[in-house]
Amino acid sequence: MEKITVLCEQMGVNPEECLPYGRDKAKIDLKILKRLKNNPDGKLILVTAINPTPAGEGKTTVSIGLAQGLKYIGKHPMLALREPSLGPVFGLKGGATGGGKSSITPSDDINLHFTGDMHAITSANNLLSALIDNHIYQGNELGIETVTWKRCMDMNDRALRSIETPTRTDGFIITAASEIMAILALSSDLDDLKQRINKILIGYNKEGKPILVSDLGGADAMALLMKNAMNPNLVQTIDGVPTLVHAGPFANIAHGCNSIVATKLALKLGDYAITEAGFGADLGMEKFLDLKMPYLNKQVDAVVIVATLRALKSHGGAEDFSIENKEALIAGLPHLNKHLTNIKNYGLNYVIALNHFYTDTDDEINTIMSWAKENNHPIALCKGFSLGGEGMVDLANKIVKITENPVSFHKLYDISDSTQLKIEKIAKNIYGAKEVVFTKRATAQLETYKELGWQLPVCMAKTPLSLTGDPKIKGLPVDFTLTIQEIRPSLGAGFLVALTKGIMVMPGLNKTPRALEMVIDSEGNLLD
Repeated sequence: MEKITVLCEQMGVNPEECLPYGRDKAKIDLKILKRLKNNPDGKLILVTAINPTPAGEGKTTVSIGLAQGLKYIGKHPMLALREPSLGPVFGLKGGATGGGKSSITPSDDINLHFTGDMHAITSANNLLSALIDNHIYQGNELGIETVTWKRCMDMNDRALRSIETPTRTDGFIITAASEIMAILALSSDLDDLKQRINKILIGYNKEGKPILVSDLGGADAMALLMKNAMNPNLVQTIDGVPTLVHAGPFANIAHGCNSIVATKLALKLGDYAITEAGFGADLGMEKFLDLKMPYLNKQVDAVVIVATLRALKSHGGAEDFSIENKEALIAGLPHLNKHLTNIKNYGLNYVIALNHFYTDTDDEINTIMSWAKENNHPIALCKGFSLGGEGMVDLANKIVKITENPVSFHKLYDISDSTQLKIEKIAKNIYGAKEVVFTKRATAQLETYKELGWQLPVCMAKTPLSLTGDPKIKGLPVDFTLTIQEIRPSLGAGFLVALTKGIMVMPGLNKTPRALEMVIDSEGNLLD
């Protein structure tokens, strides 16, 4: 690994554009995008996965490994990943820096406070809450009757889902699910950031008229808190691949992609830009293609869909993923095939990345390889965890080859479609739902937003564990109904969030959170 300033120099980043945070981290000044605007874009590789299971998939590990593999064969890749949230780090899921020999570093710093972006977002969010409550206290000139804006914190804490203040009922959401996080991820510069903040809906008056931040004021102060957070963070893989880690909206609640500016910078500085979208292709990939890609002015050149034998056996009904079970593996393949069909329906090229686990048997590997060959699905066995870039050469070579093929992207829905129709197209075409049911509350909200002229894309908030809205249903469910319980405007982010039944925007900790198992040594190093 190189000193971060040396890495910047090797990448083509000027000294004044590299803002070091110690020896191993830096922020990159956004002014670089103006300097590089005429540079050609590299190839854009989107990494997604099947629906996650307790067996594990390793999407981030494969993303990192692919970049390492491309470097290994002589290419110049750039990684663009999301920032981890403290909620999963101390809860069930853990960090988001890869694993084994396909990791980014400094892992502990990235997973914890990093460069302070999460704190800046949280502070800006809660400054707005304070301004709203102060405005009401000082006489309520705007006549605010209903406040829709929530406070936030970067931690799983179910006790804060609903709170009582001296003046009203309020609540917290997790920072990664906040609209401020989504706005940061989708903003192209500070001016765009301010414009989006001004569009945030904070509530309604007695007549039902929406009240925005632009009515209240404070957008510049909020942007001031996030001025450094707008600059992408640079780290590297353990073998020196430049990695931009910036913004971290959840994919089950928010849109699940890293920042626009980090992805654009990766495209300008690398011949291959590898980025990922959170959870399975039904959530992260759909949102990347429908919500993020329009702001990139660049189409995805190839999709990598990550699967493991263990996870496929889980979707096939197996309870023990570590023992050979070809019947469960075969029963889980229709789940993978559904995601592949969705990718093809978008008009995109793809490669299956079979992330190797040490418990995988040759017989099971041959089973899925034969299935892929018989059905003309490109597939590569990935051993990045154990071998780093050397174990990812097959996938890297397949990506180089497939990105030379043209793509013909097809939109899932038109922006002119009604909100209800957009939701139905996502639910029926991507998830495979037979019908979509809207609660009375959601139906009333649809009518209100239609009258207000809010014709926006849709961000689905759904369990990541199933194609349905029920996390217990694995595999490829058919003839199911998806219930939409609420629709929340995120006007600054530029979409409407459709919440399915049971979704929570403030997660809780699991029964035995990782925080209880962590041990550090006398020098502050986290021990495995």
